[in-house]
Amino acid sequence: MREIIFDTETTGLDSRDDRVIEIGGVELENQFPTGRTLHLYINPGDRKVHPDALAVHGITDEFLKDKPTFADVADQILDFFGGARWVAHNATFDISFINTEFARLGLPPVAGELVTDTLVLARRKHPMGPNSLDALCRRYGIDNSHRAKHGALLDSELLAEVYIEMIGGRQAALGLVTGVAGGQTIEAEEGPIIVLQRPRPLPARLTEVEIAAHAALIAKIGTKAIWSKYEC
Repeated sequence: MREIIFDTETTGLDSRDDRVIEIGGVELENQFPTGRTLHLYINPGDRKVHPDALAVHGITDEFLKDKPTFADVADQILDFFGGARWVAHNATFDISFINTEFARLGLPPVAGELVTDTLVLARRKHPMGPNSLDALCRRYGIDNSHRAKHGALLDSELLAEVYIEMIGGRQAALGLVTGVAGGQTIEAEEGPIIVLQRPRPLPARLTEVEIAAHAALIAKIGTKAIWSKYEC
């Protein structure tokens, strides 16, 4: 299963009027990072960055002046996300902005069934919270000390780690070994492993005296002794 863990930064909080100015994404295949990422800064046209938003992400109007518009990068975004699930923290916010941008270009919206909201997952798993991205990083021991401000790619990378931990993906490595270890070759992530079979069974560690003593004890207990069902 292919998933894109993504995040956006915007000029403000109103998806009807504000614009996406940054998008970052991290590709997962079967809950493992593939190494493929997407990171774009986007010119919002005549929409200025709200001071409150600027305080969160630090992306200025001046910085965005020479960046491509959403129309310029829409195909790149669609190509990267194509066929994958869209995974975000508080996904309702990000998807509302993405779908509004798509609508401006006459493109179909992202279908709700393709979206996973990690905030919803976190609230189910940790109902007492807190469940912000920073709080989840602390909970799962993920280093976010380099996160001075929000950034779409950085937040996507952190969220990918949180998401994998939250759904138990780290344990998937336990299932990478397949086959039966009976003197055969089995497959593991790092390649084939040869499991040797003993040429003959190990000798019993019980002495004849111990075996006789055990038999005498069973005889003394009687025929209903549970030990009579097993052989030494």
